[in-house]
Amino acid sequence: MTEKMLMCGNEVIGEAAIQAGCRYYFGYPITPQNELTAYMSGRMPEAPGGVFLQPESELSAINMVFGASAAGGRAMTSSSSPGISLMQEGISYLAAAQLPAVIVNIVRGGPGLGNIAPAQSDYFQATRGGGHGDYRTIALAPSTVQELADLTPLAFHLADKYRNPVLILGDGILGQMMEPVEIKSKIENHPPPRTKIKKPWALTGAKGRPRNLIRSLYLGEGVLENHNKLLQKKYEEISKREVRWEAISLEDAELILVAYGTSARISGAALREAKKEGLKVGMLRPITLWPFPSRVISESADKVKGFLTVEMSCGQMVEDVRLAVGGKCPVHFYGRTGGEVPTVEEILENIHSRLMPKLDK
Repeated sequence: MTEKMLMCGNEVIGEAAIQAGCRYYFGYPITPQNELTAYMSGRMPEAPGGVFLQPESELSAINMVFGASAAGGRAMTSSSSPGISLMQEGISYLAAAQLPAVIVNIVRGGPGLGNIAPAQSDYFQATRGGGHGDYRTIALAPSTVQELADLTPLAFHLADKYRNPVLILGDGILGQMMEPVEIKSKIENHPPPRTKIKKPWALTGAKGRPRNLIRSLYLGEGVLENHNKLLQKKYEEISKREVRWEAISLEDAELILVAYGTSARISGAALREAKKEGLKVGMLRPITLWPFPSRVISESADKVKGFLTVEMSCGQMVEDVRLAVGGKCPVHFYGRTGGEVPTVEEILENIHSRLMPKLDK
């Protein structure tokens, strides 16, 4: 697909996944990501070798992803917050067994069943692994429908490159929003979907070669610790090579907004209004929530008066911003929770009252 089409975010994820070579999708319905499951139910059987299956639960879905990935397939599942919580044991197993997989979370309000309105309150879950044990998942945070199209094939690429689960973290607004989009199947250093990706570790039958073994159970003395050290070495490499962010007007900024996803779109509008007033404000938008762009934030902290983190939560990413700043300057927070969304006016008020009160005189 090369022409721009008007599509909603959830459907774009599905089409971009198919174009990137995904041939196994397992998903259980939950709002506000149902359009993705519905799209894949009709579209996946049209793809060569494509398999769509709606299992009886999210637990079944993530374990089906485990099986398809272990056999060498490109597999994906999707859900919204409570459903992702149910998948956490399976995601931990995927990480332990070093199996690539793409997991989409279109976040809704929480905790518990919460509501079906957009939120960003799953940040901790996405960036701290979410399940049991010492492991990490790469977490990508698109802010536009076009970026959903661009980051979905990247998610499959990174999953295969590092043999690790990759999470795409959106929200109810992004999933439901319709925007013009161009879907591409090819990204830098990524083979086209029809190119067979070599996976010598996969369980494809052992005729003519030694058998492969995929597992997460290590009972021998010291064996599990050595395995965990191997995983940590991989995570260190990811942290060095795969950090992504967007920087806007940082050169002369006295205040830097930090926001991702939908909050970044709203913060961007507030930034433009602030600049009209002559305020020296910049913005840093993390595209990878893990690995987090700590270095650029730390370097910027030497030059600014403060940071303002804007989130659709009670304050989760702000902890990573504070860790990166390391006490060099104040880090302020403004957030809305329970499915409520910050407004441009609210962010502007925070810029004025918290960080630049002298400019109000």
